[in-house]
This record gives sequence, C-alpha cells and structure tokens, in this order.
Amino acid sequence: MNASVHSIDRTPSSAFGLSIDRVGRPDPLFVALRRRIAGHYVVDPFGLDAQLCDLAAPVMSAAVRVEIDGAEHLPVSGPAVLVTNRGLGALEPAALAVAVQRTTGRRVRIIGAPSARGLGAALRRLGAIAASADDVRSALEAGHLVVVPMASGFGRGEEPPLDLVQTLMGTTVVPVAVRAKGPIGTGLAGWRVLVGAPIVADPSIPLGDPLGAAELSEHVRATIEMLT
Repeated sequence: MNASVHSIDRTPSSAFGLSIDRVGRPDPLFVALRRRIAGHYVVDPFGLDAQLCDLAAPVMSAAVRVEIDGAEHLPVSGPAVLVTNRGLGALEPAALAVAVQRTTGRRVRIIGAPSARGLGAALRRLGAIAASADDVRSALEAGHLVVVPMASGFGRGEEPPLDLVQTLMGTTVVPVAVRAKGPIGTGLAGWRVLVGAPIVADPSIPLGDPLGAAELSEHVRATIEMLT
C-alpha cells in the first residue's frame, strides 16, 4: 500500500469533511479546486481519493442504470466481502459500486488494481486495491467493503487462490450476481444487481484452514450460480 503525502485517514472516519467509507455530497468545482491547491483532501493508505470519488459519484450514478434485488443484504457498516460473478472488465464492478452507493451510501474497494504505475495509481484513486491477501486483509481490518470478482479465482472451474480465500474466513461474505440487461451482455439497457444472503464460514473450522477455505469457495461459487 502506498500512502500519500497529503492527509492520511487510516480508518473509516472523516477528515476535512470527507469520509473514507461513505460517499458524500461533492464540492462545487471551485471549492474542490481550492481544496486541491491547499492540500485539504484525504487520500487513504490504499490510494483512495475521497474528494475525487465524491466528484465522480454523481456522474457514475447518472450514467449507470441499476436495479437492485436483495439490497437488505448489503452491510450498512463494518467490513464485508462482496463476491461477484465474472464480468467484462470494470463494467460489472462499476454497476455494483453504484448499487452499493445508492442503497448504503458506502464506497467499495474492488480488488484487481494493476501493477502498472500510471493505470494502477489512477484506479486506486477511485477505490481499487491489489488482488493480494495483505491488501484485502488490511482493507477488512479498516472496516471497508471489499469486492472480489470471480475472475480473481472463485469458481467456474478455476482453482481459487488459497491465500486470498483464507483471508476471507471469519468475515461476512455476500454473494452478488450482476446481470447486463442490454443485448449480448453490454449493459446498454442497464444492469440488474442480485444480492444473496450473507455467508459465514463454519465457526468450528479454524481460520486459515485450507479445507475450510476450499469449502467456503465452493459454497460462494454455487450460490452465485443460483443467483445468475
């Protein structure tokens, strides 16, 4: 994780009126520019820029049409993992981020930030984190909502990344299916987000147990397939 030279918020709290965990009302453009010049904005250790995200949120919400089923299963506070079906690039995660914002007011941390310096840094500003057990563990310890696309190793005949799944044990896991409503899965007519009931690993299984991690992965995969 890379920390910014600007004010750093290491918990889901607020600084300069900007919350790391919750989407806020964006500043007028002249106020935003003045804050940027003065350095009065918060960037967390993962690289998320709360002010930039708040400015982008209304644009994304207007551009991405979303219907949500099962919104009551989305956590309104505290750490959790949202595991989603495999999709086309950033389209499904973007639709899910809008759905979470509308129903809970929270931001999401989507794993899969590339290592390429320019692109990776830009995506981190908007909430992406690395697909590593360390980053996922740190994000959950900080109380964030972490989005894990199935392309990261869950299901569909792929071998799940054991270290990542082991990190999720003991954390609330919420299965989510994101469906495109347009032709050939383009989402031109909008998106439908289906949220399943939370899954909690068997408490009798020790945290980090490889067999328990495999069982959790299979349970999540099967639940998402039923949603889709």
